[in-house]
Amino acid sequence: MPKLIFINLPVADLARSAAFYEAVGAKKNPMFSDETAACMVFSDTIHAMLLTHEKWATFTDRAIPDAHKTAQVLICVSEDSKEGVDAVVDRATEAGGQADPSAKQDYGFMYGRSYADPDGHIWEIMWMDPEAAAQGPEAFASQVGGG
Repeated sequence: MPKLIFINLPVADLARSAAFYEAVGAKKNPMFSDETAACMVFSDTIHAMLLTHEKWATFTDRAIPDAHKTAQVLICVSEDSKEGVDAVVDRATEAGGQADPSAKQDYGFMYGRSYADPDGHIWEIMWMDPEAAAQGPEAFASQVGGG
């Protein structure tokens, strides 16, 4: 069985957030969704668990930060092309998200944009040329400020 990733996100309005992620391209898995949580499936291995604040509090006693003002994580998901990156950010914007809260990145061999969901969680969407990825990061470090 492949390793799965479940990203848990606290959300203020579960229905709004589930609709947002469906507009971005995720599918809701009803088997793992109820009035306190929505399991949003991006791929066979990537899932986002949207949790009401009350449900979130059953997992941790840490405060929920205002993701519109602070960031604890940046979630990055790959796409198959530059056009795919733009399409995801466009869908997120049309669904009520904020386009490009982080600076757009275009290094030729790598392209990235981002969006913030209605709760302020930042998702980075990136594409990398498969040939460049096969060569490894050292081959292109000077182009991205690494050397």
